[in-house]
Amino acid sequence: MRPVHTLAEALAQEVLVLDGGLSNQLEAQGCDLSDALWSARLLADGPEQIGAAHTAYVRAGARVLITASYQATFEGFARRGVAGAEAARLLGRSVELARAAGEGAAEPVWVAASVGPYGAMLADGSEYRGRYGLTVRELERFHRPRVEALAAAGPDALALETVPDTVEAEALLRAVEGCGVPVWLSYTVAGERTRAGQRLTEAFGLVAGVEQVVAVGVNCCEPADAARAVGIAAEATGKPVVVYPNSGEVWDAGARGWRGTGSFDPDRMRDWPAAGARLIGGCCRVGPDRIAALSTALAP
Repeated sequence: MRPVHTLAEALAQEVLVLDGGLSNQLEAQGCDLSDALWSARLLADGPEQIGAAHTAYVRAGARVLITASYQATFEGFARRGVAGAEAARLLGRSVELARAAGEGAAEPVWVAASVGPYGAMLADGSEYRGRYGLTVRELERFHRPRVEALAAAGPDALALETVPDTVEAEALLRAVEGCGVPVWLSYTVAGERTRAGQRLTEAFGLVAGVEQVVAVGVNCCEPADAARAVGIAAEATGKPVVVYPNSGEVWDAGARGWRGTGSFDPDRMRDWPAAGARLIGGCCRVGPDRIAALSTALAP
């Protein structure tokens, strides 16, 4: 069902369940993501697979879907021989696919267009380090064309997500100025600092007075770190908090696989709304089964 209220209005009334990791669901569907474009490749080669993944999360109870544009950039598409106009069309398609998946839901489903960090385009893991050696102005120039293309597709929000440092956060906030779409800003963190090492109180403080930012928080991090960040984000900004951690497993780059056991526990997330969380979901390795459990755990 298409929402009649804005995302900000909804957050003032209720806690919304986000979807989970898109890539792990696509892999579960048999998709090969061993490509620098990752899941964004399927915007051109397998859009029906993206639609099916979104639908799986809607059926699990997700009320907000994040588009398959995290790793979709003009630069990345250009390396595959996709020209600017076609790249813009594919970015728009990411919003259309999520919107279509939500149309048949019994409850309203909001669509957040993913704006991943600069490091995601590099496809070398640098989004978990930040400090790329680029200025705020240079990062703003990188992000703005994609922001404009996604905004033109009519999402309910832009998800400025997996942001590793305050330099890129500042660039993203500049890039979205005037785009006409509300945003959330979500850092990837380790402990109580960004991946680049800045204190979260400082990082969250960047958006304290920015009206366009309707939520602030963390994603793509350990569940325990996410739990600690909720209260910090709420206190630093007074805004609704968005939080969607990984499963708790650890990526082994050498073995190119996940190790350890998951610590994503929906029952432990029941307390997060009391601390200020209004958008709660999962990131890497969190599938529809966990989102279904989370939806049940957070039900009034």
